[in-house]
Amino acid sequence: MSARYDVPETDAFTRTYWDAAARGRLLVRRCGACGRAHHYPREFCPHCWSEDVTWEEASGRATLYTWSVVHRNDLPPFGERTPYVAAVVDLAEGPRMMTEIIGHEGEGEGGGELRAGAPLAVDFREGVPVFRVEPNSG
Repeated sequence: MSARYDVPETDAFTRTYWDAAARGRLLVRRCGACGRAHHYPREFCPHCWSEDVTWEEASGRATLYTWSVVHRNDLPPFGERTPYVAAVVDLAEGPRMMTEIIGHEGEGEGGGELRAGAPLAVDFREGVPVFRVEPNSG
């Protein structure tokens, strides 16, 4: 079996995150000392370095920060998905997250109606969080 490059190896710390994603829940970490949320999950706060961080379910809402339409990728399983939209989104809770935009009109053809600031909603593909443009946001 060939290696997959779209899902990282799960360890004891990240298992909580990936188990939640497999059940359709997006988690972030929130710091009890400074109150800020962060993503990707870490065992400490990247803002104030406190170890007083806990898991929190995110709302699933985000806005599109930037994106790029990928037309070629030789790593499995991306090659069979091209063209696809790689993106950075701002979660409603504050952190930025790298992801993919799926299911929008014009997918793979320059991004269709994608625009910076477009409202997004989380979705999941094979236990990986991805985002869709919210209906009637154009």
